Amino acid sequence: MSGELVAAAAGLVWLGMVLGISFLEAPLKFRAPGITVPLGLGIGRIVFGALNIAESVLAVVLVAGLVVAGSWPAASIWLLAAVLLLIAQVALVRPILRRRSDRVIAGESTGDRSNMHWLYPALETLKVVALVVGALLLLAGA
Repeated sequence: MSGELVAAAAGLVWLGMVLGISFLEAPLKFRAPGITVPLGLGIGRIVFGALNIAESVLAVVLVAGLVVAGSWPAASIWLLAAVLLLIAQVALVRPILRRRSDRVIAGESTGDRSNMHWLYPALETLKVVALVVGALLLLAGA
């Protein structure tokens, strides 16, 4: 299997995980009977922690596939943008959200959404676009 195919496959698996967790599981869990905001936040921490680990592994596989391929087509820019978005989420946004959720779980805050809460899904949306475009361009040979 060529490096481009490995990178595209990693990108598409990554895409599926983000769509399933961020855009399905995350908003739906708060609609389940008996799920309080603190409980939902606790579940979300575990799920998003696991997702970020899986994303990091897939990002490494994706970059390794591009390196093995030895060429850097236009698709690479999109896929590397997804990697950078993941780094921003994990290094910058999640720590801020974690501190906020600590206060909610401890009962010190009501859990009202902050502007930072909207940044994470905005970055997720950009990451989804980057993964779709990058993987499809890579598969098309662009």
